[in-house]
Amino acid sequence: MALSSSAAVQAYLRHVAVEKRLAERTLALYTEDLRKLQQLGQAVGLDVLQLQSSHIRRQVAQMRSQGRSGRGIALILSGWRGFYHWAVHQGLVKTNPVVDVRAPRSPRPLPKALAADEAVQLAAFRAPVATEPASTPSRSLEQDWLEQRDAAMTELLYSSGLRVAELVGLDMRSSAAGERAGRGWVDWQEAEVHVCGKGQKRRSVPVGAPAMQALRTWMEYRPQLPRKPSQELLPDDAIALFVGRDGQRLSTQSAWSRLRQRSQQAGLATPVHPHMLRHSFASHLLQSSSNLRAVQELLGHTSITTTQVYTRLDFQHLAQVYDAAHPRAHRPGAAPAARAGNEADPSDPE
Repeated sequence: MALSSSAAVQAYLRHVAVEKRLAERTLALYTEDLRKLQQLGQAVGLDVLQLQSSHIRRQVAQMRSQGRSGRGIALILSGWRGFYHWAVHQGLVKTNPVVDVRAPRSPRPLPKALAADEAVQLAAFRAPVATEPASTPSRSLEQDWLEQRDAAMTELLYSSGLRVAELVGLDMRSSAAGERAGRGWVDWQEAEVHVCGKGQKRRSVPVGAPAMQALRTWMEYRPQLPRKPSQELLPDDAIALFVGRDGQRLSTQSAWSRLRQRSQQAGLATPVHPHMLRHSFASHLLQSSSNLRAVQELLGHTSITTTQVYTRLDFQHLAQVYDAAHPRAHRPGAAPAARAGNEADPSDPE
């Protein structure tokens, strides 16, 4: 029996969730892209499975006229292209209407990275635990518990350049179930994390001494959950490195929110998101070592062309130093580098 467009979209989302093992946030982006496709179908009075290339091209032109970047349009088209590719294989459509549609080109912005002193300031920050009235000692304990967890997360993000999905997917130790589920783990003896990144690509990344110390301190606090779990914890939660107050594995959204809050507490001018620390990790390593291939391996990039964007960031840093220090530096158009922003960075999906 033929699927309706709505049923086809839901079936595809279930397919990619299982086959690609998408992170929670990535699956939400897929869902939003397909919602836009359904809106397009409604606007032209056609089922999603009846849309043609001409409809897609007109929609691309409209998105461009509304000010959407070429990069943003390309990401939406990628989601649509994947859906129709699947639909062709399912026999729901004869051809993929997006296969030859390309987004308009636009300059790729540089990744937003913190200055080295800002990154160190954030990683080293420790929030004082407020003194609570004697009647509410549990509140003080909860604040201390959250502080140790968030300090360990921040140190590890900057120390190892992990994606936020890789961070929350870490287990306290290696397990067969964790490997089957595509999760990573901490090697306490070797001071490394083993992660499963995009495309199920596994890699090992060193962890610096301050981050390892923060992780060990967190492990002392972790069992002391501020809230009693409402139900028995699943094995996935019981082995998770980072958990919420009730013992369930921490979500990517919670990690984003806590880091943003922490960066403001640490006195940084702009809120920080996890991918900004990944960019900072890569940029600062490249500035110190100039070893692009090593940075590629540490980030888990399949192609070195993805990593090469950091060479532009490195040159921007060098140009800044030149403009500030050289007595004859006043180059036409020279300006300070843009400060780190507070939005998710679309320039580097890796």
